[in-house]
Amino acid sequence: MLHEKIKLNVEGSADYAALYTYFLDLSPEIAIEKRPTVIVCPGGGYAFTSDREAEPIAMGFNAAGFNAVVLRYSVAPARFPTALLEVATTVKYIREEGVKYGCDPDKIVIIGFSAGGHLTASYGDFWNRDFVCAALGCEKELLRPNGQILSYPVITSGEFAHEGSFRNLLGDRYDAEKENFSLENFVTEDTPPTFLWHTQPDDAVPVENSLMMVSALHEKGIRTEFHLFPDGGHGLSLCNAITSRTPDQMDAHTAKWFPLAVEFVKGL
Repeated sequence: MLHEKIKLNVEGSADYAALYTYFLDLSPEIAIEKRPTVIVCPGGGYAFTSDREAEPIAMGFNAAGFNAVVLRYSVAPARFPTALLEVATTVKYIREEGVKYGCDPDKIVIIGFSAGGHLTASYGDFWNRDFVCAALGCEKELLRPNGQILSYPVITSGEFAHEGSFRNLLGDRYDAEKENFSLENFVTEDTPPTFLWHTQPDDAVPVENSLMMVSALHEKGIRTEFHLFPDGGHGLSLCNAITSRTPDQMDAHTAKWFPLAVEFVKGL
């Protein structure tokens, strides 16, 4: 495996901002030349990036035969669009440089958890905005995501908002700009195929966030798979002993989201 740290340096990037590669070795004994690549955006309310939603997720996708990248994006006091441009830089790197490591340039999928889900869905809605390709100095198509996986995502800045995430993302621009980041209102025909999952009792990011996003995706005709699980709270990650801090974060039924997500990626 090629496990490498690559520093990120867009405008506003923090010193720690980096992508960490988990690229499986190419081998003449394994008849695979190209693999899907999953970019992992951990949650943390735009205040930190959670270890529980980082390497364990990448290793899970490795075990499924995919390449993976963990993105330690810039958080508060960094503000929008820094983290978004770091996602774009990661997509560009995989599409341009990843081919020699067996990355399929037509299967780049971004997965985000909680606020990382907001970052992922922001990229899904905004990847082709002029300011993104201008900042990276490239054509828009180089930045296109082929799919996105949203895990108990922060989506709306309205009634069901996780307010702290938006305050960390926007800082003193919160009151003036929060409506511009309510992502259910910005889905377009260019938003990528989407897999979402949420738990009904989530007491941190209400399930209405995913429900509103699913409705918007359906309205635009975006290929969508959605799973609503009846048990579990927030921040479940893999729902197993590897990523759980407490017994109530382990749930074998809710853990089925991961193999379902693997199948989603295979079907793109």
